[in-house]
Amino acid sequence: MSHPDKILGRPDMYAINEVINSFICGDALQEMRKFPDECFDLVVTSPPYNLKNSTGNGMKNGNGGKWSTAALLNGYSTYDDDMPYEDYCEWQRACLTEMMRLLKDDGAIFYNHKWRVQGGLIQDRREIISGFPVRQIIIWKRKGGINFNPGYFLPTYEVIYMIAKPNFILADKANRLGDVWEFPQEMKNKHPAPFPVALIERIISSTNAKIILDPFMGSGTTAVAAKNLGRDFVGIEISSEYCEMARGRLSREQASQSQQLLLF
Repeated sequence: MSHPDKILGRPDMYAINEVINSFICGDALQEMRKFPDECFDLVVTSPPYNLKNSTGNGMKNGNGGKWSTAALLNGYSTYDDDMPYEDYCEWQRACLTEMMRLLKDDGAIFYNHKWRVQGGLIQDRREIISGFPVRQIIIWKRKGGINFNPGYFLPTYEVIYMIAKPNFILADKANRLGDVWEFPQEMKNKHPAPFPVALIERIISSTNAKIILDPFMGSGTTAVAAKNLGRDFVGIEISSEYCEMARGRLSREQASQSQQLLLF
């Protein structure tokens, strides 16, 4: 699964059939702009949270010292996760605008983020999602976790915004699910902030989507979940390290599934 080639004669554009089930190593916003309108059924993603911009103790232990084993202490590979908040919001709004352009009129974005208190003010990402057609908020309740700060309770949830186009509907019987989903965190993943596969499988299987985009692919969880469910994907990831991690992970998952089928 090598880096997809560009279309001959249109070096600035991608054709969806040429990049299906591929990982594109590049900037999410720039790469999304190379796709034609309405070419994806679903977007499932979680952007960097801008954690190093925090005034709180998210990257420190309870004594005010840094948590030396925190994987995100130095930021992501190729991205330091420390933007001025106004710039961060502008960037994410631009990304959501592109995601909306790429969605068919029966598509939706499942946009995972984290609420926090910043300098005494609540950051509920309203500055990012304002004006977009948010239809529902889903709470992902995480099992487990460690809190080194005695000043507040252990954070145990993240928020998934379901931003839907007018004709989006859930798959048959998926509407029976509640809006609070409990899944354990992914612990056996070298990426510093991985999704659990089961969470992404819940999202994808709740839709009729055939082609899923994840513009912040990370370690490839959306790709793994999509292929587990017989769907197709396109992943974008700025870090070449994580692109290789995702390719290797998907290859191992598919090889393991093939081996299990042979055993039966």
